[in-house]
Amino acid sequence: MAERRDPVERASDASTDLYDVSTWEERTSVDGLAVALYRLFTASARIVVVLLALVLLLAIGGFAALTTPEIGLLTALSAIPALGLAAYVYYSDATTNEPLSLLVGTFLLGVLTANFAAVLNGALQQYFKALGGLGMILFFYVVVGPVEETVKLLAVRLYAYGDDRFDAVVDGAVYGAMAGLGFAFIENALYITEQLPQGGSQLEFGLGLIGAGGGITAVRALAGPGHVIYSAIAGYYLGLAKFNRENRGPIVVKGLLIAAFVHATYNATVSIGAGLIQAFTPLSGLWAFLAYVLIYDSIFGLYLIRKIRRYQQVYRQAHTPMHDESMRSEQTEFE
Repeated sequence: MAERRDPVERASDASTDLYDVSTWEERTSVDGLAVALYRLFTASARIVVVLLALVLLLAIGGFAALTTPEIGLLTALSAIPALGLAAYVYYSDATTNEPLSLLVGTFLLGVLTANFAAVLNGALQQYFKALGGLGMILFFYVVVGPVEETVKLLAVRLYAYGDDRFDAVVDGAVYGAMAGLGFAFIENALYITEQLPQGGSQLEFGLGLIGAGGGITAVRALAGPGHVIYSAIAGYYLGLAKFNRENRGPIVVKGLLIAAFVHATYNATVSIGAGLIQAFTPLSGLWAFLAYVLIYDSIFGLYLIRKIRRYQQVYRQAHTPMHDESMRSEQTEFE
């Protein structure tokens, strides 16, 4: 799409000064003040969002969960599969290695922004529960999927997106995966804390907690990779939007629609799917759940991998000089 210009600018030659008529640039002290205030406002907005997320983290007990050594250990164990998947997405970036500061920052923002989803999900769930089973399915599609994928994308938008080192479409998938990893990490910590027994002596608490937490840790370990996959998909489209500004809004919405739908469908079908596997195979309990999660995540993980590999292929073709291609063809003929 061609850049839109005012009729005055289109009809004028390059020598005409159109400042404050149909063009604008920073010239006067008032212009400088306006620019400074705008930058202060945008920076302050980010800080306010981060501080609010931090307050919510403290309010719902997330920080306490992470500072308990046993829960921290179980949470770290539960995050290993998600970490492995995020690492795969990172190493699949065919362009340049993303800086550690942006990766860690996005992970931490994923931890913080997850608290917005925790509050919204908790506040709205009761209204859908009153509708029974159909209400919970609606809850997954109307609230859980859209809200959780939006807050994970917010983690990317707050920091990495505006950095010049976010310089390729595929970088969006990398940072989306890191936001998903952060989200999965704090969600696992909260689930593990909620499910574990409280009280007892310090020794009983330390040893008994780890033993009691094995099952819930295994379940949360299976849920983590899904968060990485969904937000990496949405992140890829955020990267596409960054380099297609004229269609930025619809591209971001498309990524969120896909990620939210896949996420909600998982939530809506996991119990049914695991039940069917248990009914028609020798697998039962956690093993049936594991089988369904592996099947589901494999399908949409493959979708993500195909997008990343297509980008890799086109990137390498675009960066292969024509004379190198002809030399390779000639060598093949003589060989």
